[in-house]
Amino acid sequence: MRKRPSLTPLIESLPATVPFVGPETQERNRGRPFRARLGANENGFGPSPAVIEAMRAAAPEMWKYGDAENYDLKQTLSVHHGVAPENIVIGEGIDGLLGLVVRQYVPEGAPVVTSLGAYPTFNYHVSGFGGRLVTVPYEDDRESLEGLLDAVKREAAPLVYLSNPDNPMGTWWEANDIQGFTDALPETTMLVLDEAYGETAPASALPPLDRSRPNVLRMRTFSKVYGLAGLRCGYCIGEREAIRAFDKIRNHFGMTRMTQAAALAALKDQAHLEWVVGSVDASRRRLAAIAGAQGLSALPSATNFVTIDCGQDGEYAMNVLKALGERDVFVRKPIAPGLDRCIRVSVAPDDEIDVFEAELAPALEAARGR
Repeated sequence: MRKRPSLTPLIESLPATVPFVGPETQERNRGRPFRARLGANENGFGPSPAVIEAMRAAAPEMWKYGDAENYDLKQTLSVHHGVAPENIVIGEGIDGLLGLVVRQYVPEGAPVVTSLGAYPTFNYHVSGFGGRLVTVPYEDDRESLEGLLDAVKREAAPLVYLSNPDNPMGTWWEANDIQGFTDALPETTMLVLDEAYGETAPASALPPLDRSRPNVLRMRTFSKVYGLAGLRCGYCIGEREAIRAFDKIRNHFGMTRMTQAAALAALKDQAHLEWVVGSVDASRRRLAAIAGAQGLSALPSATNFVTIDCGQDGEYAMNVLKALGERDVFVRKPIAPGLDRCIRVSVAPDDEIDVFEAELAPALEAARGR
């Protein structure tokens, strides 16, 4: 038997897994496509036509690497947000940036605080770099600010994760609540404030951008309202020294020229963004009405999805999810106890929501039969 190179003890100890099983994998396993792709929180309304044209124009230049400094995109983002370019780092989606943050602040074995049931990709990075997850249950379908703060202080945690608006519940805290939480954190604890859904949230949910705090990193993305999930572009806003530290470990050529061109064009077409935000709101209201017509309740949402309370336990909600899948409707659901009574349905153009509306009642009937 041949010998083989040894993995590190940490990597050897980890399961071979992914945070999410993608819809393409599910379609291959099923042997047929979904009719309604409503589980990945993508923007089915699509990117701006100007973005598509910018990508076409950039295509002949794909023999070149992208600008390692992301100079033009950082300049445009700095104007858009009213911050200096030195307050911004760009990376391969928020997912990629989360991995860089964990790598910077979490020694092996160190505690990292997050909510039980919150974004699993963050947990994936914590485990991958040897951190120890400390989880806090949700309260009333929102991440518990008091519980997170208590855990940070009890554990002397170097890192805490909070999403606002929240995934997977779609709920949110107001800006003054987030500000109070931030003010109460130890100065030695870095807060990752994930605002992937910031553009679809009420303006009152987003605190002003304070670039003076060295212990707050604000995450944003082009994957949601800008409709560029397939290009993987996110960015982080923070204090200059905290942002500069990313340069020690980031993939400097991680952004393709196509991605840079598309993101620039997306930022310049704010009229399209406003149209998408309006379309998201209309779709959220329609999903809530569809749920209500079946005797279910939809949680108020500040995101591009609606979390629907199926009214029973997690097993029943899983049966609803499976029954929808059997009817070619892709949705997802929270897994954590207390949250798992729900399914999560992404907003989408009307033709896909039509499919969900037609299939929800028979899926509920099938779930009750199980």
